Amino acid sequence: MRFLQGMAPTYELTYDDAFLVPARSAVASRHDVDLATEDGSGTTIPVVVANMTAVAGRRMAETVARRGGLAVIPQDIPIEVVAEVVAWVKSRHLVHDTPITLRAQDTVGEALGLLPKRAHGAVVVLDGDTPVGVVTEADCTGVDRFTQLARVMSAELATLPASIDPHEAFDSLAEVRHRLAPTVDPEGRLVGILTRTGALRSTLYRPAVDASGRLRIGAALGISGDVTGRAAALVEAGVDLLVLDTAHGHQERLLEAVGAVRALDPQVPLVAGNVVTAAGVRDLVEAGADIVKVGVGPGAMCTTRMMTGVGRPQLSAVVECAAEARRLGAHVWADGGVRHPRDLALALAAGASNVMIGSWFVGTYESPGDLARDSEGRAYKESFGMASARAVRLRTAHETGFERARKALFEEGISSGRIYLDPARPGVEDLLDHIVAGVRSAATYLGAATLAEIYERAVIGVQSPAGFAEGRPLHHGW
Repeated sequence: MRFLQGMAPTYELTYDDAFLVPARSAVASRHDVDLATEDGSGTTIPVVVANMTAVAGRRMAETVARRGGLAVIPQDIPIEVVAEVVAWVKSRHLVHDTPITLRAQDTVGEALGLLPKRAHGAVVVLDGDTPVGVVTEADCTGVDRFTQLARVMSAELATLPASIDPHEAFDSLAEVRHRLAPTVDPEGRLVGILTRTGALRSTLYRPAVDASGRLRIGAALGISGDVTGRAAALVEAGVDLLVLDTAHGHQERLLEAVGAVRALDPQVPLVAGNVVTAAGVRDLVEAGADIVKVGVGPGAMCTTRMMTGVGRPQLSAVVECAAEARRLGAHVWADGGVRHPRDLALALAAGASNVMIGSWFVGTYESPGDLARDSEGRAYKESFGMASARAVRLRTAHETGFERARKALFEEGISSGRIYLDPARPGVEDLLDHIVAGVRSAATYLGAATLAEIYERAVIGVQSPAGFAEGRPLHHGW
């Protein structure tokens, strides 16, 4: 990567301050671009779901890993719950989505409560293990909530064999004019659910899988308490990556924690952060980190910079930290400040091996929160910062009331904010399509066929606010 005109600006840059310069390209199609990382995380697209309680749960982990990304389970989740989530995610199918299931005697109200949990928008009605009907929101419209599903379900059921080729599955669904169908084993027992769009996606993405061919998942831990004990328990539970996470990553306690976990020889990549300087990267890598998280203050739910004045514009932070990490044979993840696909392209051009996304993914069906609607009927979910009073309460539940009250006085994140679902992209897979299309197209403009080539070939220019505004369409959903 180099800056246009050969010299970096004398002031610090955010993503909005920069643009990528097109170059002569031999990459004919965005589908020719390989977005797999080489940082040991196993991602085949450069997307990591941030370890935020409001975003990274089991549904998110399953769905994102099926499309090549990775979710990091937050540090405030009890270890026994994390172990159960890891086992559940690793038991998921690599192609078929997990169905929502009910019985014929269950009610429309129960179905309506479950339908927003999955982007496929269907409940499979079972008799034993055999699907006998499908219920969608349209079937429940205008019906009493206590009506049994047997009276509203679509009983003319098309099923697909679980072993079906995705291309063939798409054609079969199109032929019978169905949007989706349950998939079944040879005995007719339910395996999953497949939509036409899901069949298409399975031909465009490669799942992020471990050595045993199971979906990948990471987990975070803090720097308080029995750090090595929790790290060992997480590895025993089968996590594919450990993230040692604290707001100020360039501190002695984190360096000591990284060294202690490294001494366990966990056999999975060790991520640590957050920092924004080359010195922070250097100290964490020397302590034992394989990957360093970069970002202080750019997150949508973070008020650190307004509270403290501390942080750094994210693009400049990634440029400096990535260069130092490469010199040391390590990697960085760009964490925070991502609001458009262009931001990921710039972070990768600056040298990040993966980009972490938090609040942007809260507004999807797959995030852990319950779907709510405002007075105008618009769907939203609640998000909150991980340094907010709400998050601090979750992390300090084991402490005395006095200690929790003292810490609650010093929140640095927004405790609650509405993230609205985009009607055009309400599922996280819709956002992944949007993101990956943008990054792949950026690579073709640069003449890059891999993530490594994006960094090698990128030329970053600096623009005025008017330059950024010029690139925004008049009617847009940004």
